[in-house]
Amino acid sequence: MEQFKAKSIVVSRKPGKDKDGLWTAVMALFEENNPHLKAKVPVKSVEYEDVIKVRLHDLANVSFYLMGNDLVINNLVNLNVHFDENTRIITLSGEQEL
Repeated sequence: MEQFKAKSIVVSRKPGKDKDGLWTAVMALFEENNPHLKAKVPVKSVEYEDVIKVRLHDLANVSFYLMGNDLVINNLVNLNVHFDENTRIITLSGEQEL
């Protein structure tokens, strides 16, 4: 499990190694909320290849933006990312100040 300190995160995807394969999950971490509204550059970006799905546990302030197919999670104190190599599932959890 990896732990990151960030105020917000944008979870998105990009194509995998081949067009019929699994996707790559991209986690962009930011120092302020709603970075998609301000065209901010992430302080860190992490990619996980060949992912089936991303699960969210105990996170309350989460928005899904249809225009970009992205999840935005605001008000983070820290974010835990667990990537199960066997099931290819990412589980996101962490602490938020709401």
